Amino acid sequence: MASTVPHHQVSTTNDIPGYRIVRSLGIVRGITVRSRSVVGNIGAALQTIVGGNISIYTELCEKAREEAYELMLQHAAAMGANGVVGMRYDANDVGQGVTEVLAYGTAVQVEAST
Repeated sequence: MASTVPHHQVSTTNDIPGYRIVRSLGIVRGITVRSRSVVGNIGAALQTIVGGNISIYTELCEKAREEAYELMLQHAAAMGANGVVGMRYDANDVGQGVTEVLAYGTAVQVEAST
């Protein structure tokens, strides 16, 4: 497995404070598709009766975002990047109870500002 980009060198903006971009390497992405088990869906249905945060789905979404993010970092590192700028998430339902989560951005090589 390729090493990943350091988390502190990922930004949702077009720069990384304290660093300057020396090379742009192109778009990178990480994608995962997740679903909840039948038991999990029943548990979530019960939580909707009570109202409030549906923790079963919150946990599923958080794990999907984390996995997509890590895959994006691996993709960036495989391209020779040590940073990612303009990072975003996107999510879509691809079927009933099945969600795709995409993390994407621009892979860059950065060096510390002097």
